[in-house]
Amino acid sequence: MKLRGLMLLAALALPALGVSAAPASQEPVGIALENWPYPYPVSFLDLTVKGQPLRQAYMDVAPTGTPNGRTALLFHGRNFPASYWKDVIAGLAADGYRVVATDQIGFGKSSKPDIPANLDQFARNNLALLDSLKLDKVDLIAHSMGGMVAVRFVRTYPERVRRLVLEAPIGLEDYRFTVPPVTDQFLYDREVKQTAEEYRKFLKVGYSLDLPDSAVDDFVSLQERLKLSGEYPRWVTNFISSYQMIHDQPVVHEYPLVATPTLFIMGVNDHNAPGRPYTTPELGKKMGFNTDNAKAIAKTMPNAKVVAFDGVGHIPHMERPKPFLDAVEGFLDEK
Repeated sequence: MKLRGLMLLAALALPALGVSAAPASQEPVGIALENWPYPYPVSFLDLTVKGQPLRQAYMDVAPTGTPNGRTALLFHGRNFPASYWKDVIAGLAADGYRVVATDQIGFGKSSKPDIPANLDQFARNNLALLDSLKLDKVDLIAHSMGGMVAVRFVRTYPERVRRLVLEAPIGLEDYRFTVPPVTDQFLYDREVKQTAEEYRKFLKVGYSLDLPDSAVDDFVSLQERLKLSGEYPRWVTNFISSYQMIHDQPVVHEYPLVATPTLFIMGVNDHNAPGRPYTTPELGKKMGFNTDNAKAIAKTMPNAKVVAFDGVGHIPHMERPKPFLDAVEGFLDEK
């Protein structure tokens, strides 16, 4: 990574989600995160999906260093809004990239519709976003659930992606083989009963994060303040719909068909496995071998490789920001 990007990363000491270190507030946060700060200006793409008018939020950040003529498109994970990419955006922009970081429909500042989450629809939405921005081809960087969206996108529109980076993607196994179906009501009841400390434990322990407790404060604060919104039930409905999508719409079988040059960036300690609490202990023990799965999958692909960081969990871009950016930019710069 170029010196400008390294200096910018070193200077950034802001919280993971917001843009200031203000004390936690107990004011409600609207389910479109209307009063939650993002690190860059947010724009909206108007969409109509199944007859519903929707808006997809995105940040479009111009290069701050010498432009290299390339654009990086960032897809977030299930438990995170696009604002958590702020240091990655700053580093890439400093090194000449235009960066577009979007909130998928149902997440972050985007609309929360009465429509089941669907990977094919996410792919169509993001194609519309690229078309609206007149972007013919991008480098796609996707984290966690975003990795599933990215695989479906590149399978459907391979001509629009130059290179693909999958950071700690989920969907490296078919969860239908180990986790029985659960109802929306079951998931809804679990979600609304989750306490702040339970959510903190889920992030720190479930994601095996090599981060101080304070690093997840913003995530926990956002979750608690969403609960104070009068529209919180609709937020939960959207959130559990994405779990059903993850369970019911596997992408693991599609990887051998991905010809786009692909880099997996894994945390060796990451054993996240959606749905493991809902299955038997015996089946649960077979889940979450994510780095091993990535290495096995990469061997079935025409052009893929794996970088694995020791001592790192589910969010390498926060746990090891400099090595993460070095790995991403080194891969994107390959001829």
